[in-house]
Amino acid sequence: MSKPAFTNYETAWCPGCGNFAIIETLTGVLNQLERPPHQVVLVGGIGQAAKTNQYITANGFSGLHGRSLPAAVAIKIANDDLTVIVNTGDGDSYGEGGNHFLHNIRRNVDITHFVHDNQIYGLTKGQPSPTSNRCDLTDNSNPCNLGASFNPLLIAIAAGATFVARSFSGDKKHLAEMMTAAIQHPGYALVDILQPCVSFNKTNTFAYYKKRVKPLDEGYDATNKLAALEKAMEFGDTIPIGILYREQAPTYAAKHPELFDKVPLVDKQINQSDVQALINSYI
Repeated sequence: MSKPAFTNYETAWCPGCGNFAIIETLTGVLNQLERPPHQVVLVGGIGQAAKTNQYITANGFSGLHGRSLPAAVAIKIANDDLTVIVNTGDGDSYGEGGNHFLHNIRRNVDITHFVHDNQIYGLTKGQPSPTSNRCDLTDNSNPCNLGASFNPLLIAIAAGATFVARSFSGDKKHLAEMMTAAIQHPGYALVDILQPCVSFNKTNTFAYYKKRVKPLDEGYDATNKLAALEKAMEFGDTIPIGILYREQAPTYAAKHPELFDKVPLVDKQINQSDVQALINSYI
């Protein structure tokens, strides 16, 4: 039996962390899709989830806090042959990276965005993140939001995302299905992955999610945007998982053929004199 193309390195995550199931599932999906490692780029920002690219045998890029999406978009525009996958946390994506989250959805560049959503900042020891639960007046012992919690799926659908899904790291079969569908989707694809932090979040545990997550009904229509918006607002005793919304729409490449036709940007010949003239214009 041949060795898998994608393998994992030793990580720095806490024992029991939900990230282990995510990285194992992602590695398995990439091997099943048979993408050559040199044609896959894993991009991250800052945080425990963002370290994923450092632990898989593929190309990796680590950016600034909240700045993984601009880097991923630039990589894809420069070389459309690459499969570009972003792994970030809820704080990194929805907090520091909130502005990039909104506007890169609108561009619909063909990248995949996996958010490891543990509802806290794990790297910096458990502060509340945008998706933390709203504070309970009777118990504020766990990190919580004094205001309303950020709803990433609702925001993504409203902003024009063409693929929006949720999964749970405690259900690897379901997670693999969501990852595969997201990678194969032409355009921006978001999968918000409920990922318990065993060290700093004592509320949103594996048991908490196992009791609440429920796959979407077989008859659910993922092309119905109004139904998707309603489904995205369900987050309580029942938390729906699956593809909430999906549509086929022109990608950034289709709307800007001059950047992608014939020769990718990365292979275009550069006239050094033109570059020097551009540099000189700023002197």
